[in-house]
Amino acid sequence: MKILFLDQSGRVGGAELCLLDVAACCRDRSLVALFEDGTFRQLLEDSHIPVQVLSQTPISVRKESSWLAGVKSVRQLLPLSARVVRLSRQYDAIYANTQKALVVGAIASFLSRRPLIYHLHDILSLEHFSLTNQRLAVTLANRAALVIANSEASKAAFLEAGGQREKVYVVYNGFQLSQYQENRDRAKSLRFTLGLEGKFVIGHFSRLSPWKGQHVLLDALSRCSADVTAIFVGDALFGEQAYVQQLHEQVERLELGDRVQFLGFRSDVIPLMQMCDIVTHTSTAAEPFGRVIVEAMLCGTPVIAAKAGGALELVEPERTGWLVEPGDPQMLADAIAGCQQNHTQANAIAQYAQSEARRRFDLETINQQSTALLKSKVFSSSYE
Repeated sequence: MKILFLDQSGRVGGAELCLLDVAACCRDRSLVALFEDGTFRQLLEDSHIPVQVLSQTPISVRKESSWLAGVKSVRQLLPLSARVVRLSRQYDAIYANTQKALVVGAIASFLSRRPLIYHLHDILSLEHFSLTNQRLAVTLANRAALVIANSEASKAAFLEAGGQREKVYVVYNGFQLSQYQENRDRAKSLRFTLGLEGKFVIGHFSRLSPWKGQHVLLDALSRCSADVTAIFVGDALFGEQAYVQQLHEQVERLELGDRVQFLGFRSDVIPLMQMCDIVTHTSTAAEPFGRVIVEAMLCGTPVIAAKAGGALELVEPERTGWLVEPGDPQMLADAIAGCQQNHTQANAIAQYAQSEARRRFDLETINQQSTALLKSKVFSSSYE
């Protein structure tokens, strides 16, 4: 099966990392088409996955945009759709990996008569989307041959918004287990380089965005003992630089300057996670899946996550990690203190979480599930 993958972003996020793994399985007979250039294109090329950038101008519509903004974007969407139609005739199916890709992919699917697959990486609720974009996504997804949801939480939100039950199936993100081999020397070197020797280190790995809740961790940090420090790995995307300024002002106001480091985008996420004493997930709205949670587990690092969305499917309280109420800094601070004071128990829980994550999220097994689903729901006539 030859698949044309579509993604709106040139930057690397959770959806893009998932697509990288999916596309790698059929790199010799597929193409990833991006709607803008960026670091994701380079990552695909480094992985020897065919990629083509279709536009140099990002589509201006965002999840919270109104119908008027959508109308204004038509001038961008139509020529982009025409290019995808021409490309799609060389492939057996169109695989839309993001919402903007779904819009373009649906148009191309109709015109080229190629089946459409939609990989749903979002919770289609009004917390995340405007009513206009939510309705558009559900309407177009219902025309797809298959909707792959990245969690039961994403599936449930899709159904609640009007999605067709017979179209949607859950396939979790997979992870290349060999990448998460422990490297104590590397972790020790990073601690030294970052000046964190003798500190209790909390890691936060996410783009800097209000709903990702970095401000919640800063508030919690101010309630922890003075030897607790935090690193923030990730940068602002999609015009969220004002939030970054707010975070720096919060650090100054809480007098946390010597206990916080903003490291920006890093390529060495895995050793940084392995260096940490805890990885925290602090999203204030329900997370569709939570790649960071699974990655921390695979690194053998204790995890504290916000109790909502996909995190409820990943973390079993007191067995594979800890769950705290979203946006509750005191509860987060108490959980951090508990891990710090009961280091042996925290490490035992982290080791069990690691074994469970390796069992549940092995990329090879997940890819087998995806392939079987595609064959049975999209390409069944080709395999009879």
